[in-house]
Amino acid sequence: MALRTRVGAGLVGILVAVGALAAQAQDVGELFRNINPSVVVVRAKGREVTAARGISTFNETGSGVLISADGKVMTAAHVAHSMDELTVEFLGGETIGARVIESEPAADLSLLQLERVPTGAKVARLGDSDNVRVGDQVVVVGAPYGLSYSLSVGWISAKWPPNTVHRAMPLAEFFQTNATINTGNSGGPMFTMAGEVVGIVSHIISKSGGSEGLGFVVTIKTARELLIERKSVWGGLEGTMLTGELAEIFNVPGGVGYLVKTVAKRSPAWNAGVLGGDRAATINGQEIVVRGDIILEAAGITLQAADDMTKIRQKLGTMTAGQTFKFRVLRAGKVVELTGTLP
Repeated sequence: MALRTRVGAGLVGILVAVGALAAQAQDVGELFRNINPSVVVVRAKGREVTAARGISTFNETGSGVLISADGKVMTAAHVAHSMDELTVEFLGGETIGARVIESEPAADLSLLQLERVPTGAKVARLGDSDNVRVGDQVVVVGAPYGLSYSLSVGWISAKWPPNTVHRAMPLAEFFQTNATINTGNSGGPMFTMAGEVVGIVSHIISKSGGSEGLGFVVTIKTARELLIERKSVWGGLEGTMLTGELAEIFNVPGGVGYLVKTVAKRSPAWNAGVLGGDRAATINGQEIVVRGDIILEAAGITLQAADDMTKIRQKLGTMTAGQTFKFRVLRAGKVVELTGTLP
């Protein structure tokens, strides 16, 4: 009798566990259907410079999330920041033109403005990332390798304060997750099981190049602060900081400068006449795009340290639309002054 009772109790336990897993699967499926209309695929066209081909064009695919009824979309800066053309694809395939209106590369975040919002699009609910804990279950929706609206499920593995994970992104607070993230997921939203956005996918750490369970997602707290609560001016520049030996090689006055690699078309820097590079050279084992302008000063701030470009963007963020500011750049050995206008 005791054995029969234990078998019966075990059978009941198995049935309860199976029932719970089925309910969980249904919950994830229902969640996916609810959040999917707020997720977008970001398609970008840009220019790059290589030693083999010189200047050439390329296409980039990332992800994003609609955060306002007037057509604002959050995505990753490395997907959109220095690109010449942007389009956003919604569930069902409708494609809308977009432009960058704010960007903070030091946190890998950009804010896009759509030309219009298509019928059926759904604005995502932004959550409170401070309430998310290690061990919480999360879902990521995006376009890994261009496979649109793919779902992955995982857990929060760790939470990292700013300036601890990635030297090039010192302003970002990160979640670490084991949810599968690959190329194309960048810029996509990470949701709680309640359907609230708590992060924007940034990057992975991988030896193979594919997902190895080390995904990093910028918290929505960081995104709110940098893209909504304060202005992060989009300049449209991508380049390399020159300090120390590199600055000496390029004969940079003052010993610090920002070597411009590319300038996005129709960006404030483009309209001011800032020039990007057109050749690639290997210097001390590092491939660097050369023959672009070297920024020495902007908005009254002379570059003296590696983080001064962030300070310049912050200074521009305090200025008003239409206000002008000056660049001083080193171009072909001569210092040139340019005038930019805030959009």
